[in-house]
Parts: sequence; structure tokens; C-alpha cells
Amino acid sequence: MQHKVLSIVLGGGKGTRLFPLTKDRAKPAVPFGGKYRIVDIPISNCINAGFNQIYILTQYNSASLHLHVARTYTFDSFSTGFVEILAAEQTLVHSGWFEGTADAVRKNLIHFRPQHPSHYLIVSGDQLYRMDLEDMLKKHLESGARLTIACTTVSREDASALGIMAIDKTSKIIDFQEKPGPTKDIGGFRIPAELRGDRRGGKDYLASMGIYIFDASLMEGALAGSENDFGKEIIPMILAKEPVNAYLFDGYWEDIGTIKSFYEANLDLTSINPKFNFYEENRPIHTHKRNLPASKLNYCSLNQALTAEGCIITNASITRSIVGVRTVIESGASLDGVICMGADFYESAEEKAANRTAGRPDVGIAKGTIVKGTIIDKNARIGENCRIGIDLRERPDGDYTSYFVVDGIIIIPKDGVIPSGTVI
Repeated sequence: MQHKVLSIVLGGGKGTRLFPLTKDRAKPAVPFGGKYRIVDIPISNCINAGFNQIYILTQYNSASLHLHVARTYTFDSFSTGFVEILAAEQTLVHSGWFEGTADAVRKNLIHFRPQHPSHYLIVSGDQLYRMDLEDMLKKHLESGARLTIACTTVSREDASALGIMAIDKTSKIIDFQEKPGPTKDIGGFRIPAELRGDRRGGKDYLASMGIYIFDASLMEGALAGSENDFGKEIIPMILAKEPVNAYLFDGYWEDIGTIKSFYEANLDLTSINPKFNFYEENRPIHTHKRNLPASKLNYCSLNQALTAEGCIITNASITRSIVGVRTVIESGASLDGVICMGADFYESAEEKAANRTAGRPDVGIAKGTIVKGTIIDKNARIGENCRIGIDLRERPDGDYTSYFVVDGIIIIPKDGVIPSGTVI
């Protein structure tokens, strides 16, 4: 039997935990790793598995996401593949926003059913991982279950805030606990000894990754009611009625839905042996091909740094930092623990002159500026001789007009302007 998998990427809600990076863009469209967008991760996992009919569900600030997807994921006329965005829309049947993950899928079944899928693959739009989804489908079919949930091993501490699965030695899920907290006894949820082995390093519990494979008939039937959320409502409802299979994933997985996790996951890419490897040729992470020139580095010192294409960096010191596309860094600048997302354009000489007349620095990082522990969003203008994150002054999280502090991390917002001589 030929199996047809329809992939659905859940784009998330307002992305408040990633604000201000989500101020003007959907969460999946947030730049990542110097040249990618977060949404490239789940889309690439699907494409690498051969599941190339993909919908992305979103409802907030979707213009940037639309542009990225349209520029990046174009299949030829001999392929049945597509990547399409379905934003919340008003119809004669419903007129409201998506009320949850399950509600978002339910309201788009009208677009899914005409594809006649045999299975639905549900993935999150804000996680960092590389999974063999083809193997997950194979294990799903072998299990005989109509629903398979991808699970990753976690410690007791991490289990507190996740959906925890109890499984038997055949990987069938026998119990489910949503966010048990730090004090509840969940000893009965430990992974069976037959499956645990020694390799899990104290990670004795299984957490749902929010990645599901449904038989089409099961999902469409489960969404016939009014339940709004997969994790809280749909999954427990199905578990109470029939067998559900767990797919055990041993690889690296990180929820990058907060500023702290986003910052740490990015900086880990600069490590000698990063937890997530973009240099895996057989399972690449796809993104927009910009046709930019190679980066130009003049008299620079770089240590554990990633530099995307199209940058011009002169006499700068860069340590444990990511420099995004088209970034311009002038002489004497220093970056340490910085995520610089780059720019969408190059400024002409005339544009630079006009901005300088108006008292605005050039796009990029000007001469003599020192930056530490900071996220610099796209198209930011940072003037000369600024000191950002250097002086040891505790500053509570909040909006400071020209910049933000979230989880103790300084964020210069998209199109932000930091005048010369500023100390943050």
C-alpha cells in the first residue's frame, strides 16, 4: 500500500516568550544560526524524510514567514511537493482565531482532506532537532497503533514542565501526565529497564516532543468534537480508548521557545562539537539561497565564531558569536557571546550620507563598539564607541525604549538604533 503523509507545522501563537524577536514576525520566521529561520528545521526534517507536502499553520505576523517560504521552498513542476502557509481566516463556518493546536488543525481540515492523506504528521515550529521521520512512520506502521507520539528522554527536573509518558516494554503508552510539577510522585513513569539501558545518563522519563503521526481516519474523527489542544485534550482522549505507540528519540532536541533557550541554542552552534550539527550532508537543513558574495574579513581575530555570507568585517575581535548575513562590523569592534542576525540589505553611499546627516549610524556595528551577551536583531544600527553588556550593572528585565532585557539577555530590536557612545 502506498502511504501518503501530509505534514502540518504548528506555527504557534503570539510567541510572547520570544518577544521582542516576535514583535514584527511570526515565531517560525525568527532568524537562527546566522542564515536560517526557525521554520527551516521542521520543514527540512519533513523534506529529508520524503514528506514534501507541507502546510504551516500560523495567525500572527505572518508576512515575513510568507516571504521566506515563497522564496525558499519552490518545487519543480514534476513534483507533487509544496510548502504552503495557512493563516487563520474567516469563513462561513468559523470566524475566530485558532484556539489551540487541535483547533488550528480542525479549522484547516477543509484544505487537508482533498489531498486524501493516509497519515498526518504534526510537528512543532519552534524546536531544534534532526529526526528520521521516515523511520518514525515505519515504526508507526509496525506497531499497529493508529497514533504514534515521538518522545525524548528527560531528567526528573525537566519532566516537571512537560507531558510525561509511561510505556510498557513494547513501547505502548499506558499512562500520560501533563506537567506533573516538581513534587508529585511519578516513579511509575520511569522508562522500563528493558528500554532504558545505560546510555540515557540519568534521563529516566519520557516526554512528549509534540510530534505525532496519526492515521488520517483517527485524527479527523478525534477533531469532530470541540477540544482545542492536542497535548491537553486530544491525546488523553485517544489514550483512554485505544493503544498509542511511543517513538523513542535519543538525539538532541531543544525547545527554543524562550529567549534564554534561543540564545543558548544559538551560541552552542559555535562550540567545537555542537549538540546540533548543521554540517550533516545527507540530511541538510534547507534555507533561502541568497546568492550573496563570500564574507570579507580584514585583519580580524575570530574564535569559535560563525559568519554567514555577505559580511564585511574589518579589524574586529569576535569570540563565541554568530554573525548573520550582510553584517558590517567596523574597525576596533569586539563581540563576545553575541548573536547578530545581520541585515536585509546593503546601504548605498547616498543612503549612508543621508542617515548620518539625520544623526543615524550606519546599519551594522560601528568603530570601537564592544558588545557582550547580546542579541542584535536585523537591520540594527549601533554607533561608535558603544559599550553594551560590558559594565557589570544588573538591570531587571523590561523595555528600555531602544533595547530590551529578557532573561538577563540584552536585545537590540529589529531596526533598532543605538547612538554613538551609548553604555548599556
